[in-house]
Amino acid sequence: MCLAIPGKVISIDESEPILRTGKVSFGGALRDVALSTVPEAEVGSYVLVHAGIAISKVDEAEAARVLESIAQLDLSDEEDMLEVTGDAPETGGQS
Repeated sequence: MCLAIPGKVISIDESEPILRTGKVSFGGALRDVALSTVPEAEVGSYVLVHAGIAISKVDEAEAARVLESIAQLDLSDEEDMLEVTGDAPETGGQS
């Protein structure tokens, strides 16, 4: 299953239009995101991001609804799921 998360565009780098990127905030965590597939995205707008690529623009109300739904998910088995998928976060050099 794939999951796209909404985030707010904080800044955009258009120095290379084909490789248009931006800083997107996900609850305060900033990530570099490819924005070339969503040319209508601008600073302050919300985009759905999957695997570091913005796949569509959404309005603020839709972004809030999706984030609320995600917050309500029961993630008590998150660590087990990460181990199964191999997506466990790095532990800062611990093995």
